[in-house]
Amino acid sequence: MKVLRVSHSAVVDAWRERERELRRRGVDIRLVSARAWDEAGRVVALVSRPGEDVVGVRTFGSHPALFLFNPVALWRELGRDVDVLDVHEEPYALATLEILALRRLRRLLTGRPRHLAPFALYSAQNIEKRYPPPFRWFERAALRRAAALSVCNAAAGEIAVRKGFRGEMHWIPLGFDPQVFRAADDTRADVADVLHHGSVRVGYAGRLVDYKGVRVLLDAVEASDDLRLDLVGDGPLRDEVAARAARSDGRVTLHPGTDAEGLAAFYRSIDVLAVPSLVTPGWVEQFGRVVVEAMACGTPVVATSTGALRDVVGDAGLLVEPDDPAALREALERVGRDPEFAARLRVASIERATACTWASVADDYEAMYGSMNGSHTAAETPSDVDRQGRDVEVVVVAYHRPDLLEQALAPVVGRFPVTVVDNSSSPEVKDIAVAAGARYLDPGRNGGFAAGVNHALADRLAPDADVLLLNPDAVVQPDDVQRLSAALAADPGLASVGPSQVDDDGTPARVAWPFPTPGGAWLEAVGLGRLRTRGDFVIGSVLLLRAEAVADVGEFDETFFLYAEETDWARRAATRGWRHAVVPDAVATHAGGATSADETRRERAFHASQERYYRKHFGALGWQAARGAALTGSAVRGVVLPGERGAAARRRAALYAHGPASRLDRPDGAA
Repeated sequence: MKVLRVSHSAVVDAWRERERELRRRGVDIRLVSARAWDEAGRVVALVSRPGEDVVGVRTFGSHPALFLFNPVALWRELGRDVDVLDVHEEPYALATLEILALRRLRRLLTGRPRHLAPFALYSAQNIEKRYPPPFRWFERAALRRAAALSVCNAAAGEIAVRKGFRGEMHWIPLGFDPQVFRAADDTRADVADVLHHGSVRVGYAGRLVDYKGVRVLLDAVEASDDLRLDLVGDGPLRDEVAARAARSDGRVTLHPGTDAEGLAAFYRSIDVLAVPSLVTPGWVEQFGRVVVEAMACGTPVVATSTGALRDVVGDAGLLVEPDDPAALREALERVGRDPEFAARLRVASIERATACTWASVADDYEAMYGSMNGSHTAAETPSDVDRQGRDVEVVVVAYHRPDLLEQALAPVVGRFPVTVVDNSSSPEVKDIAVAAGARYLDPGRNGGFAAGVNHALADRLAPDADVLLLNPDAVVQPDDVQRLSAALAADPGLASVGPSQVDDDGTPARVAWPFPTPGGAWLEAVGLGRLRTRGDFVIGSVLLLRAEAVADVGEFDETFFLYAEETDWARRAATRGWRHAVVPDAVATHAGGATSADETRRERAFHASQERYYRKHFGALGWQAARGAALTGSAVRGVVLPGERGAAARRRAALYAHGPASRLDRPDGAA
């Protein structure tokens, strides 16, 4: 498996152990990081180890959410043939927008790869913030398209889902090196080793800032006769901490920052680590790396019950309310004065920390990459028809043509629950449906395709099953339905999947299209429509809908009557974070246009539905822009194209000059 991972924070050598561990397992992972980055007030330059597949890229800006990579270098890296793209940046970050935009642009300009590799994002943001435009816009767009999201705290995942993420969520902790952060050889778990007759030595490691609760910790220690405090770190409160230490009669000592080995030795030298983080409007603890490092060293932890600390500490330490010096003091004294309790915490801490070793973190990333690669494969090239899928119910909206209906029903009846909704109220259609073994429903009117689908959805044969919409002029085999089902089972972010399609002569047909937009209409008008290669939605002639997406998005819009119903539904699903895909190895045959023999009526219905779509999603101005594009393009083609092609273009220009919806009638011959 080939992975391209982009992470500005990987400039820190110790944090690249994740990638080294993955390479040892055979994962071909290329790492793109910052050439240099400001880490906690100190500029760290990228220094690669011999044979390490990592490249440093110049960055512009220093804020984690407001910087950009050198686009030339990114362009080159994004040209690599990979199975997975891992963007270890927040969804709202400028760098994320840059990476995903360059990725799309590269495919547009080069024409390859045909299918972009699925991408993952990272988030630690556990405060639900509504960012100003354009950050809010591209955050939502990135989340909607991501196949996976790695988070280091549960709240970040919940927030991402509320903002539109529908892919696979993976809680992956920040890692540590167990060869460095480990308990002393005597394990310090013997009760006799933790029986203290002097002061309780409390440790603090981290930034000396107010939101980390440093002042609260100092207040707690100063109010106790038993506690002695050692602080390791630097920050804006350094002078204040130093002044209070000078007045403490040696009970508070401030130490400079140290390397990993020195920090591990510090953890092993103290009785308990304090992590007194506060909650502020703009910050809450996102993980707490010092917690797992200390626990790995066998040091009990007392932390505040804030942010991710609840999940990280769990029952291996003590949790207290934030900004409460008295509660913090009591918890620290308890750990220091109760040897048996402290010993139990030490054993639990060491065990809990094992989930955060680099080996465990690599396990999690390997599982995420494998899932993404599998879901990508399932959505594009599933080959194992025996793979476990989901329950499927089939809905066919028919309008006359019992001969075609009989062909459509033959492969699926008996394999799946099937409902035929007859918009023509035809006795012949009823006979075919009943004889085949399908349920027959007659709504008593021709309300169009959307109304027929909604009629079936209102009375489900299998309420929890996915719904296969099957045109009566299409044929799909059960194995191909199973392939569609397997694709939905593999990727929970997919709202719908459709098969590749061929006509009666075996000629392939395009089934995935970009959503119509006014800008796209003008590209079509000037002859550049071929540049719009995205597959935002799949046509509804054979389309499997996820049950959860149907419940989330709602029913089809019956005002469309015929055409664009699935486009509208797919767009509404996309705005809620769902995605749509084609499963190429699933194949269906679609005759097309068989529900009406009147080509003029079908064309009018198609363009009338386009007008309704533009008015609904882009308003009157958006519709006029799209209408102008269609009118201009058709008028020009009507002049330059010969024969019937030119005549058809002139008819289309006349249709748009009057307005397609105003020219549409709904006689019984339209279905």
